[in-house]
Order: sequence, then C-alpha cells, then structure tokens
Amino acid sequence: MDYVIIDVREPSEFVGGHVDGAINIPPNELMNGTDKLDGIAKDTPIIVYCISGSRSNVSKNILENMGYTNVTNGINKQWVEAKYQR
Repeated sequence: MDYVIIDVREPSEFVGGHVDGAINIPPNELMNGTDKLDGIAKDTPIIVYCISGSRSNVSKNILENMGYTNVTNGINKQWVEAKYQR
C-alpha cells in the first residue's frame, strides 16, 4: 500500500460509510494511544479525513506530534475518494 487512510470520525459515523480500506481512529483514540498504528512507519504517507476537515486537522497535528512526517489533511470522504481512489 502506498499510503494509509485514517477516518477520524466517530465509529457511529464510520459505519454509515467510509473510504474503502480506511482505518477508523477518532482524535480521542489517537491522543490516548492506539495499537491501530502499530507497524506503520513514521514516514508512511497518511491521509486523514472527517466531515469538514476540522477533526482531521487536529488529528494531523496529533500524528505529527507522534513523529509521523508525511500526514495530509484529506478534508472529507468525497475529496479523499476523488483524489486517492484505489
């Protein structure tokens, strides 16, 4: 896989529809630590998205503070699907 897509919406939003292959990690889970990032190299391209880009921007900053160096705010599901469709 060339990149990892993280949907930072709440699980109830995620089950209503998400980008194919996206991992669901809400900001609160990122801040509290998650094993969902295990095995993802710090330089792996990561695209985060939510509904409006607000939570994904916060999550981008959290990931960068965790040492991830290639994080993009994908804004929302539609934008990510249009730009990164698999």
